[in-house]
Amino acid sequence: MILDHVAIVVRDLEAAIDRYVNVLGFSIAYRETLQDQGVEAVGLQAGEAIVELLRPLRADSPIARFRGGAESKLHHTAYRVEDLRAELARLRSRGTRLIDEEPRAGAHGNFIAFLHPKSTGGVLIELCQRPTSSAQ
Repeated sequence: MILDHVAIVVRDLEAAIDRYVNVLGFSIAYRETLQDQGVEAVGLQAGEAIVELLRPLRADSPIARFRGGAESKLHHTAYRVEDLRAELARLRSRGTRLIDEEPRAGAHGNFIAFLHPKSTGGVLIELCQRPTSSAQ
């Protein structure tokens, strides 16, 4: 398992992109809208690291209330695995509470699944598998 990205929910996506690109020197790796999740995601790259900025698209988006009154707030850390189904089964067998029992489509073609913060010391963790592998 390796760190894939860190996701931050932001109030003003364009201002956040400007800050990361024009001030900090990151480059845009991807930008996409995930209607089914109610979120716009922008991946910003610095070297091998990705910071993913998330903007809720509607009030019922899972991340809409997460940010609260803050301009931005850390949402989750994501770790890349080779076999998401196998990793979910391993974690389930060890008593880890899962938000997603099965892999689902995520940003830039990844398959994703979230672990419940009650099983991870209060941190929302996403596991992701690159689309070249078979997670379906």
